[in-house]
Amino acid sequence: MIKKIGFAIICLLVTGTYAQDGSVSPYSYFGLGELRSGSTVENQMMGGIAMYADSIHVNLQNPAAYSQLGVQMREDFGITTYTAGISYKQSRLKSFTEEQSSAVSNLDYLALGLSLKKGLGLGFGIRPYSSVGYNFQDQIGAEGSREINQYSGDGGLNKVYVSMGYEFAKNFSAGVTVNYNFGRIETLKVQSTENVLLGSKDERVSKIGGIDLNYALSYTPAIGENHRLHTSVRVNTQANLSSRNTQRIGSFIGSPDLERFVNDVDLYAQGLKETEVTIPTITTLGVGYGKDMQWFLGVEYSFQKLGNFSNEFLELDNLIYKDASTLALGGFYTPERNSFGSYLKRVTYRAGVRLEKTGMYVNDKDINNFGITFGLGLPLGNNLSNLNLGFELGKKGTTSADLIEESYFKVNVGLSLSDQWFQKRKIY
Repeated sequence: MIKKIGFAIICLLVTGTYAQDGSVSPYSYFGLGELRSGSTVENQMMGGIAMYADSIHVNLQNPAAYSQLGVQMREDFGITTYTAGISYKQSRLKSFTEEQSSAVSNLDYLALGLSLKKGLGLGFGIRPYSSVGYNFQDQIGAEGSREINQYSGDGGLNKVYVSMGYEFAKNFSAGVTVNYNFGRIETLKVQSTENVLLGSKDERVSKIGGIDLNYALSYTPAIGENHRLHTSVRVNTQANLSSRNTQRIGSFIGSPDLERFVNDVDLYAQGLKETEVTIPTITTLGVGYGKDMQWFLGVEYSFQKLGNFSNEFLELDNLIYKDASTLALGGFYTPERNSFGSYLKRVTYRAGVRLEKTGMYVNDKDINNFGITFGLGLPLGNNLSNLNLGFELGKKGTTSADLIEESYFKVNVGLSLSDQWFQKRKIY
């Protein structure tokens, strides 16, 4: 078991720099990029709800859930769970006049959870927070003398985190996660005119870092013999991140690579060399009901005063931030978890739906995101480990006001491997 823990830690260290693979969404042009789900495949397939906690799964969004690792096992056992998730997303991008397709694959998370003792759990890992990956252009004027603006960007932010959850009273659990955010965002604007060799370019780079905290409180009283009410409150505190910025502007002849006069901008003089990136507090309320180890149905509502978001160095004229919110409904069903005669009865079936108001108001239009999720949890070996498959169909944005409607299909694969440790051996 110690070898397995060591292997998981090495994976975290080696894979950390590759946790951010990118985005193909044009909406990653705004803010800090396209926000990633932040959940394991199991939670994503239930619409993204994260209030439910069990003995064998890591919960990336709800630190109080770590208190339940191993609780349903024998008391003299601890449990170790390590999990990883990857995804493939295919998007159809549609404007009022054009349509094209693109796709991207990502490593979504790599994490480890430990049951230290009954009612006390610890977790750590790495996951992407946002992805930047866009390349588009707009044209202004008559043919032959049109002004062409090309925009491209890549990068994003990652989170390395440590979580702890503790059941401090019967059915009451609390938890906290400390996140360290880090990443780099690069943007390029190229401006040229048809039939004119000379053009201009504006390159910007932001190196962003900082800490935020995520608190959680859960109350899960038993209702009758086998049923349980699940309630939770989570607060992801405001993140005041720091950004170290550089900017180069100048001209080129024929191609942006053939620079002519390009100079570093004196950002110190403008007060923009080091700026603050403020991500407002997110509060999530959840309630659900289910039968232990068999079925569950829950709903969560998140809200954020996104109007307080600020990134002075990368502000955009056509973007206004409003209050953001997400409503998610989801659940799971396992016909018979310990069935010996039928594998299909041991499979967990998950489904959910999510409606997200992103809080972005672009060209006087709200940008919303709607998704339908479903998937399977396939047990491996002794039912402590499982392979999770998930699918998501969704739509984001609109073709109105010269914007882009993004229809997407996403496939998720997650592996959750659990093992018991510190098991007391018995001699018969």
